[in-house]
Amino acid sequence: MPETVWINGRFLTRDDARVSAFDAGFVHAVGLFETMMAAPLLGDEDATRGRVVGLHQHLARLETSARELGLSDNLKIRPLAEMVEHVVERSGLTGPDQGEAPRARVRLTVTGGDLNLLSSTARGPADPTVVIAVQPATRYPSDMFERGVRVMIADVKANPLNPFEGHKTLNYWWRLRALQHAAAAGAGETLVLQVTNHVCGGAVSNLFALRDGELLTPLARGEEEVGAVPSPVLPGVTRATILDFAAQMGLRVVKRLLSINDVLDADEVFLTNSSWGVLPVAAVEGKAIGPGTPGLFTRQLRERWLTFIAEEP
Repeated sequence: MPETVWINGRFLTRDDARVSAFDAGFVHAVGLFETMMAAPLLGDEDATRGRVVGLHQHLARLETSARELGLSDNLKIRPLAEMVEHVVERSGLTGPDQGEAPRARVRLTVTGGDLNLLSSTARGPADPTVVIAVQPATRYPSDMFERGVRVMIADVKANPLNPFEGHKTLNYWWRLRALQHAAAAGAGETLVLQVTNHVCGGAVSNLFALRDGELLTPLARGEEEVGAVPSPVLPGVTRATILDFAAQMGLRVVKRLLSINDVLDADEVFLTNSSWGVLPVAAVEGKAIGPGTPGLFTRQLRERWLTFIAEEP
């Protein structure tokens, strides 16, 4: 599958895909993004068409963040969704590879464009930069899901008083740097704590912990009680799907502030995002989670996720 890039109404090759040196996303990291997964439509014999898993949930989150952070209160979600689907179709999913259904990574980025704050309106920039890029999805080793991964605890911490936390902004460097440190230590992810030492989640994922029959997950932005300190946790689209699955399985779901001991003493721990779905955690630093292998509920939730992405209309 060739890489396909669309910028402000034009299809471009990877080498020709460029934005202005004065673009606010480049100069000041003013922008938001969504990373999504596309898979072929069932019944499409040549597998050239695809649908984006959770597309409208991703775009709803983007619209909310754009409005709350002052990027734009005038994003046109329906035509944006149609364009994402068109770019995915243009990319031409090529059919099964090594026995697996083909998947693509879809990245939608919206920046402030050539932003002049003195001349922009309260509604945001008149001409934002919109980029849609489709690439082959990352292929993760099957061992990650069969045995689980070890995660580290990051040195960097999330600040709940920063109003930009809990949104998927372009300021991702600190998260990627923390993930880089974890990878150098042979870990698959890193856990980020808040400045209060409550667990935020993974650098690029949401966290779940099964303990005494309850499925625990940190409160996300928008789930706080009225008057409470805001949460710096991203309300993940895959997280929301897994919460629905857990309720269908009869698990009691609890959203609250979590301590690191809630994680270390859990029977099962797993991480979620749109790229890998459900990722079992076998150990945190040197402490095994449960028996140190993926637990029953984690495996069941992962199977439900795999079925969901294969069948979602």
